[in-house]
Amino acid sequence: MTSDERTMKALWGAWWQRWPGWVAGATMVWGMSYAGFGLVCALSGTPLLYHGTDSVGSGLGWVIVAVGTSAAVVSGAVVRYGLRPPLRVLLWVVCALAGITAFSLLMDVITLIFGQGVDSGAAAVNKALAAVGAVLLAATARSDRPAATLSVRTPSAAPRRARLAAWAGTVAFVPYAAMKMVWASGGTFAGITGEEMLAASERNGASGIFLTLESWGLDPTALLAALGVFLLWGLVRPWGQVFPRWTLVLRGRRVPRWLPLAPALLGAATLAPYGVVGTGYLALATAGAVTIRPGDFHSSGDVLLVGWIGMAAFAVYGTALIIAAHSYWLRTRPGTGTGTGSWLSPAAPDSVSAPSTAAQVRHRRAVVTVGGELHGVTGVVHGG
Repeated sequence: MTSDERTMKALWGAWWQRWPGWVAGATMVWGMSYAGFGLVCALSGTPLLYHGTDSVGSGLGWVIVAVGTSAAVVSGAVVRYGLRPPLRVLLWVVCALAGITAFSLLMDVITLIFGQGVDSGAAAVNKALAAVGAVLLAATARSDRPAATLSVRTPSAAPRRARLAAWAGTVAFVPYAAMKMVWASGGTFAGITGEEMLAASERNGASGIFLTLESWGLDPTALLAALGVFLLWGLVRPWGQVFPRWTLVLRGRRVPRWLPLAPALLGAATLAPYGVVGTGYLALATAGAVTIRPGDFHSSGDVLLVGWIGMAAFAVYGTALIIAAHSYWLRTRPGTGTGTGSWLSPAAPDSVSAPSTAAQVRHRRAVVTVGGELHGVTGVVHGG
């Protein structure tokens, strides 16, 4: 690394460490931009909400204008007056609204990974912008926290409760992956054969990559489930904090916190509510309170069977991902090495402090010397 590269890296690191000073201004700029985006969509009649392939209307554009304007006003007040308790509450409220708007962003990412187009480019951009805003709003709401000390936590496994959650999330995906692989291998499940499922996927607009993997006996969603389980265990095991030996050139290096946390937070924000709401809907359908259409299946009973397997997997895995991500966040944040008191973080010291300065070393030596002299005087007084 050249001296110029080291200088740029140092400047970037210094700028990034000062994030509490600039994040409110960045949030204000985002809020104005997001409100402008919503206004353009509302005036042009661009729909931003889809149910399947049907647009619901352009009314969401005015909601985006309200969310963006609120974010700009509240963050602007933080820039002007500082982060006061009422402003913090408003920031979290707007953050929740932005998070709701970003719902199902993960589904768009998955479709793009497999070369399949999204329902609407404007809707996908809206979700991405909302996700960025939710992060900025949350950071602004926490920007008054004291700066962390220069200590680095040693890699550690998550507490037992978080590991149990990881096991639950793993087991929940087993029936889902097995069902998908049965269809991919040409078998029959829930009254529908693999050939019928492949034809239904093609009819519903699946991409060429998706169909090719299916024809090879590899279901893409089962592969994504395996990656999700890998992410889940990386959040609760020490190798999720330091690259293990099998990563070759990366082995031994610290894993950047954002690398596992970004997909974990995105997946948790999408899969947990999707699974919980879907499970509730299936419960109503099972009880006969609502009617569920067969769709590509031969009966409503087949749809319920497949739905229960899928929604239960998403709900349990999404909840496990929340628990594991929270534990990872606590175990990897810089600190003094003392326990946080949370049931998801170690209670014992788990950090290595930064090297002491020469003045600190001299101070400790002086304390030890004075302490020894006092101990000697005390021994003489007591006849020791």
